[in-house]
Amino acid sequence: MDDETLHELFASLQPISIRRMFGGKGVYADGRILAVVLRDELLLKTDALTAARFEAAGARRWTYQREGRAPVDMPYHSLPEDAWDDPEIMAEWARLAGEAAVRHGMKKPPRRGKRPPAAEEKGEPRRRIRRPSE
Repeated sequence: MDDETLHELFASLQPISIRRMFGGKGVYADGRILAVVLRDELLLKTDALTAARFEAAGARRWTYQREGRAPVDMPYHSLPEDAWDDPEIMAEWARLAGEAAVRHGMKKPPRRGKRPPAAEEKGEPRRRIRRPSE
């Protein structure tokens, strides 16, 4: 799914930003992730308050499964079919995803600044931790 399409779908929440992640894309508004695109499928952020509404509209929950492990339900659902062609319906689903993102407590990503120099770079001796003798 191209970035232009994502900007059209989330027009009601502009400005949004789109970042690459996990071989897909993340859609952010106000520094909070509200959707992901994986294998060309759009998945909107959900939570306990919105999941049932998504499922009632025919959306599927994203389930992740690693080899040899039990499946894990992720807090994302597919976009209900009726939202693809109706901007008003899409705006409502996008709003719900944004509200779920806020409730998840996701904060804006930290600013990338300069890391403080390591102790050795400051000319200080490296501290060693002694292990108790056996």
